[in-house]
Amino acid sequence: MYLTLVPLVAVAVWPQDHSMSHMASQDTNWAALMKSMETMHAAMAAAEPSGNKDADFANLMLPHHQAAVDMAKTELLFGDDPQMRRLAQEIITDQESEIQLMQLWVTRHALHKNDPTLLQDAGAREDK
Repeated sequence: MYLTLVPLVAVAVWPQDHSMSHMASQDTNWAALMKSMETMHAAMAAAEPSGNKDADFANLMLPHHQAAVDMAKTELLFGDDPQMRRLAQEIITDQESEIQLMQLWVTRHALHKNDPTLLQDAGAREDK
């Protein structure tokens, strides 16, 4: 009698276990997305005005772009839809490139902030 009962219980419980694992995956996905948002908000809130509109823009955009990259990586880990996964990959590629450009600008600006003519000269050269 026990041998007949065990498979019956296993079959009755399996769909619940399967749906519970799906829920755990959903919870992990949501937690990862929310963590990305919390990290972004904390970094943006910690930013101080610099007195330079361009530097402020870059310093606030950096955590914003990083959050987009982190969220896109979460989509690649947990997402199922091919279009959303492709979009996530494109976001990673584009945003990482823009992060690098902004970091380069911020670094260059920090090195030359005591001599604004260096930045003006560099901007003039780039426009030509």
